[in-house]
Amino acid sequence: MNNIIRIGIDTSKSVFQLHGVDEAEKPVLRKKLRRRQLLEFLARLEPIKIGLEACGGAHHWAREIKKLGHEPLLLPPQYVKPYVQRNKNDDRDADAVCEAMSRPRMRFVPVKTVEQQAALMLVGTRDRLIRQRTQLTNAIRGYAAEFGLTAAKGLAKIEPLLARIAADETIPALAKELFVVHGKEYAQLKVQIAEIEAKLIAWHRDNELSQRLVEVPGIGPIAASLLAMKVPDPGAFRCARDFAAWLGLTPKDHSTAGKFRPGGITRAGDEALRSVLIVGATAVVQQIRKGRGHASPWLAQLVKRKPPKVAAVALANKTARITWKLMLSGEHYDRANQEPTTSREERALRYRGSAARSSLAPPIASLSVSQARG
Repeated sequence: MNNIIRIGIDTSKSVFQLHGVDEAEKPVLRKKLRRRQLLEFLARLEPIKIGLEACGGAHHWAREIKKLGHEPLLLPPQYVKPYVQRNKNDDRDADAVCEAMSRPRMRFVPVKTVEQQAALMLVGTRDRLIRQRTQLTNAIRGYAAEFGLTAAKGLAKIEPLLARIAADETIPALAKELFVVHGKEYAQLKVQIAEIEAKLIAWHRDNELSQRLVEVPGIGPIAASLLAMKVPDPGAFRCARDFAAWLGLTPKDHSTAGKFRPGGITRAGDEALRSVLIVGATAVVQQIRKGRGHASPWLAQLVKRKPPKVAAVALANKTARITWKLMLSGEHYDRANQEPTTSREERALRYRGSAARSSLAPPIASLSVSQARG
C-alpha cells in the first residue's frame, strides 16, 4: 500500500469507510473498519494526506491521525456534497471526500486543540442553559395566564409573578405545587448560568486576543471570546471581506449580463458569531439614534439614511472586518482614529497599494465593493 497518496474517510460512530487512490488517481483502497481498528490500520501506512468531513468527532480523529505522522485535512461537508455521485452510501461518501480534498482551491477547517474545544463547550453549555431558561419562563407565563395572572416582559418579572401566584387564594393547591416546582427549577438555572458566565469571563480575561477584541465598539466579552475560540487561524482568509463573507454578513450576488444585483446577506457560516456581531452592532446603532456615544462620520450618515436593522447589519459587517485585522496583525483598536493602529509608513504603503489596485480594477468591480461597504 505504499503507492497510496491520499485517503478519504467517511466517519460514523462505529464504522469507518476508507477510500484511497494512487498517483494515477485510480482507487487502490476500499476498506471498511470498526472504530477500534482505524488507528491500528493507519499506523501501518506511510505518512500521507487523510481527509475527513468536519463533523462530530472529526477534530478528535484529526488529532489522533496527526500523532501517527499523517497530515489530516478537515473539509466542510457542504464542499464535499457536490462530489457525491448518484446514490449516497458510505463508500460514495468516502470517495467524495477523497476527490474533494484533491482540489487545488479547496478550503479546509483548522484542527482545534482540546483546550479550544473545552472553551467551546463552555459557550455551548451557556447557550443550552439560556434556552432552557427561556422555555421555562415562557411556560410559567403561559400557565399563570390560565389563572388570570400576567406579568410584564423581562426576567426580573418572573420571581414577583411566582410570589403573586403563591399569595393568590383562588389558585388550586395542585397548581401552586407545580408552580413551586417551576420556581425551584428557575432558581437552579439562574445559579448555573451565573457560574458558567463567571467561568467564561475568567477565560476572557486570561486570553490576550479576547482582551484586544473587546476594545472594538459593539464587541463584548461574549463576542470577543467566541471570536477567539472559533477563529484559530485568521490567516486562512485572503482578506477582511472573505472573513465577513464566511460569517454570512455580505450580500447575496445575483449579477448577470454585467449588471450588479446585490440581495440580502447570505446568512452563511457560523450563526452564533453572526448573531453576537449583529446584536452588538444593534446596541451601538441604538445609542447613536439616542444621541449618545461618539459615532464615526460614516456611521452617523448611515444611521440617518438607512433603517436601524440595515445599519446594524452594515456595522456588523464592518466590525467583522476590523476584528479580522486585529486578529491577524496583533494590533490594538484605536478609538480616536476609528481604525487599527499602524505606523505612518505602513499607512502610506497601504494607501499607495490600494490606489494602484483601484486604478487597475474594472468599473464593475469598484462598483460592487463600494456598494458592499455602504
